[in-house]
Amino acid sequence: MSAIALAPPVGVTPRTINPWFVAAAVLVPTFMEVLDTTIANVALRYIAGGLSTAVTDSEWVITSYLAANAIVLPISGWLASHLGRRNYFMLSIAVFTVASALCGLATSLEQMILFRVIQGVAGGGLQPSSQGILLDSFPQEKQGTALSLFSIAALTAPVVGPALGGWLCVNYDWRWIFLINVPVGIIALVAAYALVKDPEYLTQERTKLRSQPLRFDYIGLSILALVLSCWEVILSKGQEWDWLGDPFWRMQTLIAGFVIGMGVFVAWESYNPAPIVNLRVLRDRNLAVSCIVLFCSFAVLYASSISLPAMLQALFGYDALHAGLVLSPAGVSSMCALIVAGALLARGVDARYLAAAGLLTMGVANYWMSQMNLEISPWEVVRPRMVLTAGLGLIIAPISVAAYMYIPTELRGAAIGLASLLRNEGASVGTSLAQTLEIRREQFHTARINDTLDPLNPLVNEYAQRGEQFYYSLTGDPAAAQQMTLQSLFDLRHQQAAALSYFDVFWLTSVLAFALILLLTLMKRSVAENGAHIASE
Repeated sequence: MSAIALAPPVGVTPRTINPWFVAAAVLVPTFMEVLDTTIANVALRYIAGGLSTAVTDSEWVITSYLAANAIVLPISGWLASHLGRRNYFMLSIAVFTVASALCGLATSLEQMILFRVIQGVAGGGLQPSSQGILLDSFPQEKQGTALSLFSIAALTAPVVGPALGGWLCVNYDWRWIFLINVPVGIIALVAAYALVKDPEYLTQERTKLRSQPLRFDYIGLSILALVLSCWEVILSKGQEWDWLGDPFWRMQTLIAGFVIGMGVFVAWESYNPAPIVNLRVLRDRNLAVSCIVLFCSFAVLYASSISLPAMLQALFGYDALHAGLVLSPAGVSSMCALIVAGALLARGVDARYLAAAGLLTMGVANYWMSQMNLEISPWEVVRPRMVLTAGLGLIIAPISVAAYMYIPTELRGAAIGLASLLRNEGASVGTSLAQTLEIRREQFHTARINDTLDPLNPLVNEYAQRGEQFYYSLTGDPAAAQQMTLQSLFDLRHQQAAALSYFDVFWLTSVLAFALILLLTLMKRSVAENGAHIASE
């Protein structure tokens, strides 16, 4: 059954400022915030050395930021409604900039964690606010283009982050990965003050809220903070603490806290008349499916993005800078795909078809990487990586258009906050999944290879004889030659097992990308044509 449903009126004031200028003003801080989720990953060893702490402890620099960021994302809609989106956006930029400066000046790990929490709290408001500003600045038929611009910032920042972080650490100092935000933040704050205005419907909503008693869901926020803190620590420390095998029951306690807390949170927010997170928006089929696709797509992207540079450094001898440089060309393909997706959306192509094409492309790219070997050149890494990011570029703008198409404007802030949270949490899950799979599958492949390394295998005997002859010619010591041969065999076994474990990660992410295509069949048709929605039930 088909019906044409006119789009809900977008309550924006007549625009006197060119929306492209507004887009430039809001995308700079968005890029800066997303960049900070990945730029510190390659610098953990440098940070640990600079603050005289263990590398495993320095991982709290990442965990603390992600946890604070995750807590704020779903409540960003409530904060924007009560403070005014423009005010909230500018406040987030200012606090983020100051916190970045403090991170660069930290003298201990405790200070660094505190300042990263502040940075994460401020950064959590930048993505949803900038996305909402873009949606309200452009007319309905050009919102695909607007979301493509947002996606360019959201996709290129994780690609640029490792290369930029490695370059700053190698050539300057790790502190510059934070201090570089200061001048950018000042420019972004001035631009936002001059160019960003609240639309009429948000101004009216804020006036209405001011006339009513302030009802803040303190209980909901407390439960949310507990749930997301448990979740981030589980993902960050799960492999290190051996998941459910943790002898100190830290992981079991955290998982129990997360499961129970999530159940209580959903029940509380569902029946609370003034919830801090409006879960009712998930009743919209398009938004619910889009959130799942975004979550899993970013899990696929980050799983491969973590595994690929790790493989290059561990097995190919790349340093952090050169590993980042190999990944950098992927930013070009993602931007090209985003431009193409935006143009096709503007021409009335169904967003579901573009998202399906993107998922198919991501699946093919990950399968391509799963077929690599240890004899490849850098270009054999660059090409599938560019295909992968091109696939994600085809997904982000279409899935965002489909997600918010049927959401009323007054609920858009809540919807954007939830989608942003799930996108970020997908990245965290992908990172944790990749790290766990690499370790577990390496153990599996090591055991399988050991099955063939015995004296009855003629190939092993031949390798040992040739190795001993070679090393004897170098050392003249039979015992040393035998020991060096065994060590080379051990190193070869480790190299092959590690390579197979990385390839397993790529294979699994390929299967996940292909499986997501089936979910798109549950969505309503999503086409924006001259302000109208063509809906198909």
